[in-house]
Formats: sequence, structure tokens, C-alpha cells
Amino acid sequence: MTSNIVEFYRGKNLFITGGTGFLGIALIEKILRSCPDVGEIYLLMRQKRGKSIEQRLEELTKNSIFETLLEKSSPDVFKKLIPVTGDVGDEDLGLSAADRQRLIENVNIVFHSAATLDFQASLKPTVNINLLGTRRVMELCQQIRNMKAMVHVSSAYVNSFLLETHEKLYPAPEIAQKVIDLAQTLSDDAVDELTPGLLKDHPNTYTFTKHLAEHEVNQCAAKFPCGIVRPSMITAAWKEPVPGWTISKNGPQGFLMGASKGVIRRLPVALDLVYDYIPVDVVVNQLIVVAEEIARKQSGELSIYHCTSSTYNPFRWSSVSKKVNGYLHKYPLKSAVWYPHLKFVQSLILFKISAIFFHFLPAYILDGITKVAGGRPILVRLHTNVWESLKRLEKFIFTEWKFHNARTLELNKTLSPMDKQLFNIDIVTLVWEDYFVNLTQGVRRYLNNEHPKSLQQARKKDTYLLFVHLGVQLLIHCGFWWMASCFVGLPMSKIPFVVPLSYVLWGFL
Repeated sequence: MTSNIVEFYRGKNLFITGGTGFLGIALIEKILRSCPDVGEIYLLMRQKRGKSIEQRLEELTKNSIFETLLEKSSPDVFKKLIPVTGDVGDEDLGLSAADRQRLIENVNIVFHSAATLDFQASLKPTVNINLLGTRRVMELCQQIRNMKAMVHVSSAYVNSFLLETHEKLYPAPEIAQKVIDLAQTLSDDAVDELTPGLLKDHPNTYTFTKHLAEHEVNQCAAKFPCGIVRPSMITAAWKEPVPGWTISKNGPQGFLMGASKGVIRRLPVALDLVYDYIPVDVVVNQLIVVAEEIARKQSGELSIYHCTSSTYNPFRWSSVSKKVNGYLHKYPLKSAVWYPHLKFVQSLILFKISAIFFHFLPAYILDGITKVAGGRPILVRLHTNVWESLKRLEKFIFTEWKFHNARTLELNKTLSPMDKQLFNIDIVTLVWEDYFVNLTQGVRRYLNNEHPKSLQQARKKDTYLLFVHLGVQLLIHCGFWWMASCFVGLPMSKIPFVVPLSYVLWGFL
């Protein structure tokens, strides 16, 4: 059997923005592995930390995601990757005249995934990158001579002012040019003062500018095939190229990274709410599939697809909350600083109270020891950043959205059996409990950089940390007894009641 999608990409040249990011690098790997006859892949890159784009490309190809690809292909496969100096935040994408002409003459398919994901960023930079950056990409697309498809990576949360959304373009929250003019002409303070009025019901500048960016894409839909994919929170790989692969510290993998170190001990979540997570390999497959779909249909209209799980295979933390600590101890870290023990609290108030005792106090102690030893203290700063971001993130922690994905489900039905196998976009068989087992291992391997060969040593250390942890608990319980007997004058006959009380307080915190 042949693959219609593989055939579509044969000989096609691609242009990718955001290729060095979590989603971008996964997209590059999948195309090289599953579409071996693809043409050249142009990557918009900028010099960073004194490294040239050629050096950055070399670093990119060393990423662990390519291990599976290199098992069957030679390093020559990377010759298809061509770095192009530029930045979506610069006028005309920062392209030289020669590079721009090269793209105009050769590119057939564009994937635009570059964006700033900072929920705390002010309006000026998000307008420049998310909104104007998309406009600049669309201007280039209009000049490309043999344009087959343009796929824009948006977000399911661009319409987060609604609790239930569908795969359609919602009215713009503001006139894009007005927002651009304000961001470019007013001072930072003046823009910050106007921002709440501009955002209206949008929770932050990210969703606001990404919403406006969708309308930039829509303006070109009648000129060439345009599609938008709206993923929700993108998490580690489900199946490809390796279960659990990730380089992202956002979402659950970031929580598990800190928890596995023994640093993050409390997590604010609503256990019974639906949290919309979607594995990165599913998102990548959907981007690839959508490009072929819109190029083949040539509908002249914007095609929007949700890449989400909330209405199809929903995840609730209650399904894994009692198992997470078991995962952390089955796959512990050699570099753990304390015995991992994660508890879930269902309000910010309880989280902040517990964070004082279980995050900040240990952080000050450990940072002090690190400083004396000549190291770089980071824990207090880490927990302070988490503390300060909670107000901005509260809506996303304690709100349930429903992102309907009927068009995505219909798209899956149109795929051939071979394409369903090669480019799976159906998460009906995803078992979240199993996924989190792989996620825990992926966090250990790819975020904490600990090889599976070190697991036995890590388990020995985990046992040692358990005894230390129990010893500290015993000291705390004895401390309750001592304070009760010395300062409250509790008679010896009441001592048996003190230890259970200390356990209750410990569990509450």
C-alpha cells in the first residue's frame, strides 16, 4: 500500500519557523523519518548566544529525538536542512534579499510555529512576534511562486474567553492594525496601561495576539490553501519517535521534573476537572496531514482543526493522582535532593500555605548550603517565580474548557489505512495512566539527563532518602511532643494524642 501523504511530500520544499522549539524539532524529525523523499527544509533561525545559525543547526541535529531516525538513516539526511538567517520579530523576517528570493523560488509548503509562549509577557513583544510575525510570514507566502499549503500553529486557548469552542474562526477581539499602531508608537508604560482594556475577556497577551494572528492567516485563505491547527497544552510524545520524549518544561512534565528532584512537593490542581493535554507526536502528525488535506481540496476557505483531548479522550488528574508517587519511586533520580513526595491541593490558598513549609523553608536551607559550598543557589528564585505566576495562571489551573474536534475526527476518517498508521491523529487508544508512566521516564531521561543505565543506583539513593525523610518526620513529631509538654504543660497521659495530631498537621501541609 502507498501513502498519499508521503507521496504528497515527495520532492516538496518546506519552510519552517520555530524549528528549534519543542514542536518544531519534533516536526522536522517526523518529516525526515516518515517522508524520506521530501525536498529541502528551510529553517528560519537567528544567531543566539554568539552562535551562528550553522552552529545552532549542528546542535539541533545532536538532539536525542533523532536517535531513532539515525538508526535507519545516515547523518547525510541532515543535508536536507538548510538554515536561513532571520527572525519573525524583525521587519521582512530579517531575511536578506538573496535568501528571500531563494524561498520565493523554491518553497512549496510553509509551517509557521514560531511564537512567544510567555503568558506573563507584556503586549509589545507579543504583538511583534505573534501578530506582526504572522503577518510577515503571510506576506512572504503571498510572494512564493509555487505555494501548495500554509499551516499555522495556533492554540486551542485563543478563544479561552469561551468555555466551549468549535473549529471555526471567531470574531477578532480588536482591530489588528490599531493594536499594532499602539504597540509601535506608545511608550511601554502607556501600552501597559491600555492593555487590560484591549484584552477584554482574554486572560493574557498570548491568547489575545494569537487570536488576532488567525485573522491574518484568514486574509490569505482565498489566495492559496491555508490551514490552522489549534493544539491545547502540548506534552511529551505518546509513541513517536520514543514514548516520553520531551524537551519542554511546560505543563505536567515540568511538574514531574521538579517533583522527581524532591523540590516540588505540592501541586495546585482540581483533581476532577478535565485538563486538555495532547502529545507532541499527535500534533506533528496533524500538521503534516492538514497540509496535504488543504492542498488537495483547494477549498478557497480557511480550514481550522482542533488538536485536543477534552471532548474525545479527556484527562483528569484524579486518574493518576494516587499513582504519581509510585512512578517517581519506580524511576527515581540519582540527582534527587530529597525524597520525592507530591501532594495535590485543590485551592491556591492551601497551596500557598503548604508552599511556605514545603517549598520555601527547604529552599532557603538548601540554597544556603549551596552558597557556602560555592554553588549557584536557584531554589528560592524558582519557587518565587512559581508563587508570582500563580495569579496569572489561576484561570488555566482551575477552569475546564471543551474544545470540540469534529473536523479533526472527520479528517481522520478520510485517511487511508497506511496513512492512519504512519500519521496517527486518533487518540482514542491513548491510556492516560500508561502515558504518565512513559512521561515520568521521559522526564528522567530527557529533562533530567539521566540514562536508564543509572536506574539501579538511583533506586538505592531513593531508599536512602526515604530513611532520611522518615527521620526528619520523626524529629518533627517529637518536636510537637516537646512543645506540648514544655510550653502547654500537657500531662504525660496525653502524649499518645500528640503524635497523631502532628501527623494530621503534617498531612494538611
